Amino acid sequence: MASYTTEQIAEMVKRALSELSSQPGSTNTQNDMSIPIGVSNRHIHLTQEHVDILFGTGYTLTPLKDLSQPGQFACKETLTLIGPSMRPIEGVRVLGPLRKQSQVEISVTDSFVLKVKPPVRESGKLSGSAPITIVGPKGIVQLSEGCIIANRHIHMSPEDAVRFGVKDGDYINVDVVGTKHTLWYDVQIRVSDKFRLEMHVDTDDANAAGIGNGSRVTVAK
Repeated sequence: MASYTTEQIAEMVKRALSELSSQPGSTNTQNDMSIPIGVSNRHIHLTQEHVDILFGTGYTLTPLKDLSQPGQFACKETLTLIGPSMRPIEGVRVLGPLRKQSQVEISVTDSFVLKVKPPVRESGKLSGSAPITIVGPKGIVQLSEGCIIANRHIHMSPEDAVRFGVKDGDYINVDVVGTKHTLWYDVQIRVSDKFRLEMHVDTDDANAAGIGNGSRVTVAK
C-alpha cells in the first residue's frame, strides 16, 4: 500500500477540489446562479450613547469574530431583552459596528416570549417599530421604538445585481430546497459595493424550511 507525506495528501486534496469547482453546477463557478444563506439569530445594534449606558461611560465593544458581510462583526458582549411579559431573553449578542440608532432584531418566536409586536421591516427602518427594554451590566435602555423582525433580503454587489438582472430595492421570489421545499415571496434586494452575495433569514424561516448557514437557494422563475 502506497504511503504519502502530509504535503502530498494536501496537494491531492487541493487538486481534487480544483477539479470539482470546474465541473458544471459547481457553486464556485461564475455561472452559478444560486445564493448562499446566512441565518441570523436575534441580535442588537447599539449607538455609542447606549453602549455607555449599558456597559459604562467610555466603554468600547470587543470584536469576537467577523461576519460574512465586510465590516460587520459579532461582539463578545451580550445583553438581556425584556418585554411586557417580563420573561427575559438573555445572552443576546451585540453586533458591530456602532449605529446611529439602536436596533433589536428578533424572530416571531421571540416576540411570543417577550409579548411584543414588532413589524417586519428592512434594517434601519425603525419609525413606529416596537418598544423594547435592554438590560446591561451597568444600566438599562428603554427604546420607545427599535425592535423589528428583519425582512428576508439578499445582499449583493453591483456586479451580482447585473448578473441576476435586478436592482437595489427590487423584490423577488426565492426557491428554497431544504428538508421542507418551499417558496419565499417578496425577498428584498439590497445592492452595495460593500456587500457580499448572501441571503439573510431568521431562525424561524431557516428552521421551517430545514436549511442552515451555507445552504443555497435560487431565484424562482
